[in-house]
Amino acid sequence: MKIFVYEFLTGGGLYSLGQSPRDNASLLREGRAMVEAVTTDLAALEFSHVDLLCDARAKLNLHGIPTHSVSSEDEERDRFCALAAAADWTLVIAPEIGGALATRQRWVRQSGGRLLGPGERTTAIASDKQRCAEHLAAHGMPIPPGVGVDGGVLLPPDFPYPAVIKPLDGAGSEDTRLLFSIEDAATFGAPARAARLEEYVSGLPASVVVLCGPEERVPLIPCRQHIADDDRCTYLGGSLPLPEELAERATRLATAAVAALPDPLGYLGVDVVLGEEAARDVVIEINARLTTSYVGLRHAAVGNLAQAMLDIAAGRPGDVRFRPRRIDFTAEGGILRSTRWTEAIC
Repeated sequence: MKIFVYEFLTGGGLYSLGQSPRDNASLLREGRAMVEAVTTDLAALEFSHVDLLCDARAKLNLHGIPTHSVSSEDEERDRFCALAAAADWTLVIAPEIGGALATRQRWVRQSGGRLLGPGERTTAIASDKQRCAEHLAAHGMPIPPGVGVDGGVLLPPDFPYPAVIKPLDGAGSEDTRLLFSIEDAATFGAPARAARLEEYVSGLPASVVVLCGPEERVPLIPCRQHIADDDRCTYLGGSLPLPEELAERATRLATAAVAALPDPLGYLGVDVVLGEEAARDVVIEINARLTTSYVGLRHAAVGNLAQAMLDIAAGRPGDVRFRPRRIDFTAEGGILRSTRWTEAIC
């Protein structure tokens, strides 16, 4: 089985933006961690052959795994399409910014490849935070109240603050700001590009990965998200597992959110905030791609998490069992702690 893995930061996507990996050091570390983790798991599968696309400037080197170096925007697309056409599955890891994720998922389809990811409609919904919020609300999901704001337009002074402003196509906490008051909003001015302004919801931020296939949608063990106590909402990493009652609430929200999507497939990450009581729980957004949580989840998984993702996407049962283990991981994919859960709570 041939599997082509593409990650935007390490795979040549920055050529299309006229940028260098040196200009995106933090995102590059995060992208490298994800691609190294999932590629290592895929390469460990019996009868599998994994190919990687590599930005010549990123110096991605995974022992024993073929890497195909690219040095320009045209070369990235040409080699991407050739590898996708020859593969049994193509896994695309890319940010939503500027349509990068949707564009490369479309390249897979145009080349006749098989995408290990959601359909165009799901990606379109998940890649626009305002559209995603409206879609979830229309399907009865609890979301923070909010409005869309055009780029260059001042924030409304009559909006209830504190509030969060974030680009419609932002990835992670990129260009996200927490505005504590009307004065903060006035100082902030106008977003550089189209954004969503939503009421700040206090509570415990968490994420739930749902592996989707034609036969079933399987939620994985929820992770707590660690967010910096600043106005940038900087994502610092995560930990797992959550206490049982909170895990059940997060899982219930995430599975309902994914059920509202038109064509989910593969790995979907759902971000939620759990309030003081279940009635205050909300869905924040959906990621139609692999997320940093994969790094922590694979360390807690009993089997090979990439194998489970492939099995479920192909309509077969997947092994999604997890050890009773406490895992703490950074935004860049580093494992800070791995202990038995019973030891961690003593």
